[in-house]
Amino acid sequence: MSRLAPLSEEPSSEDNSNNRSKKGQSSWRNWLKSHFHPFYNKKSDLKILLSVLGCPLFPLSLHTKESPIQVESSAQYIIQHYTAATACRKLEGRVKSIYAIGKVKLVMVEELASSSSTSTTTTTKPHEGCFVLWQMIPDKWLFELVVTEHKVIAGSDGNVAWRHTPWLGAHIAKGGTRPLRRSLQGLDPVTVAAVFSTADFMGEKRMWDEDCFALKLSLDNTALADRSDSTADIIKHVVIGYFSQRSGLLIHLEDSHLTRIQSPGTHPIYWETIMGSRIEDYRAVDGTMIAHSGQSTVTLTRFGNNVKAGPQITRMEETWTIDDIVFNVPGLSVDCFIPPEEVRKEYSDEDLDWKSALHR
Repeated sequence: MSRLAPLSEEPSSEDNSNNRSKKGQSSWRNWLKSHFHPFYNKKSDLKILLSVLGCPLFPLSLHTKESPIQVESSAQYIIQHYTAATACRKLEGRVKSIYAIGKVKLVMVEELASSSSTSTTTTTKPHEGCFVLWQMIPDKWLFELVVTEHKVIAGSDGNVAWRHTPWLGAHIAKGGTRPLRRSLQGLDPVTVAAVFSTADFMGEKRMWDEDCFALKLSLDNTALADRSDSTADIIKHVVIGYFSQRSGLLIHLEDSHLTRIQSPGTHPIYWETIMGSRIEDYRAVDGTMIAHSGQSTVTLTRFGNNVKAGPQITRMEETWTIDDIVFNVPGLSVDCFIPPEEVRKEYSDEDLDWKSALHR
């Protein structure tokens, strides 16, 4: 069996489904050609939305080696305020699993900027759908999103993260297992506290009419290299969480990364992706504050030597609501998080014993 192409967290083209074994180079060339030359293919806008907004992963693993934290540090004080505001310490040791169901609305807003500072904007009709998330603390999860006729699935068995789409099949995520970004949008405060416990304090900023403390996380060179390949080189990836000074809650999550794309014999193209998520409507669930709605906006900016018309900018937007969330789901077991057959076979290719990993 040919090895699966590593999962890229950028939009993907349907053309790739017939040529998966060519890995990143064909994937990026096909996607760039079919969606941004010079305008995206409007027939594929839903697939781009689902590829980018459907189930992105958080860039950092929960198993990242932690550096010592001083009790008096600003970041530690902010996280202590956050854990008190959400009362999420009540979940530790008591909650073993989580189930959540909700709705989403996705829309594409395409902006083509030119060197003359003019731009063209086109907004597509919204696409509505629903999702369900199962999670077993701390690092096993399964997410299903259905929008129109498309279904996207992503999961983690605690050893590897993967995603499945109708047009690409199953793909392993480069960079190791990581939390689902959607969980950190106020849905899993325990994980939010864990990943930001080693963040750097960046000062104060006003967001959504709230004075906030900003905590910053940056991927180191090793993590960046793990997520790069011969065609796509991730230059940086930064995450900033904005915590309200008044309530202590996380009200905005922003991450941005810069990727350099170059195939042999071509000029490099750079992609800057910025995703910002407003997090709101916190409600008590078994005594813990959980965010029940929010909005995300993604801006993709393409630039480089061969982009003659100037930077090309595409904006995507998502709104979501949580209809229900339940802790300690009856009958949920590790068997519910077994990856698809294609992923299990790649485990075998890499001499990984996935069965023993699942049941450790």
